Amino acid sequence: MTAFNDLDPLLHSQLRLAVMSILMNVESAEFVYLKEQTNATAGNLSVQLDKLSTAGYIQVDKSFRGKKPVTTCRITKAGIQAFRQYVKDLEKYLKP
Repeated sequence: MTAFNDLDPLLHSQLRLAVMSILMNVESAEFVYLKEQTNATAGNLSVQLDKLSTAGYIQVDKSFRGKKPVTTCRITKAGIQAFRQYVKDLEKYLKP
């Protein structure tokens, strides 16, 4: 039987898992979109994106659209691998 500590603790957070799930299905997503889709506060989302970025799971790009700052996130190859492994590990709990 797999122990819970076998699950990636970085992805086991509800908000980080939601962000990764979204990014698995799009080429990239802007901060505002992620905030709307997750119902997170800007501050909490920013902290969680920093954690995912530090782990190398996502890439965060900051740019400007006119004078307005735009933050865009995309999942990395390492993030895709970590997410797929997390799902495989989670599936072990669902099988008798």
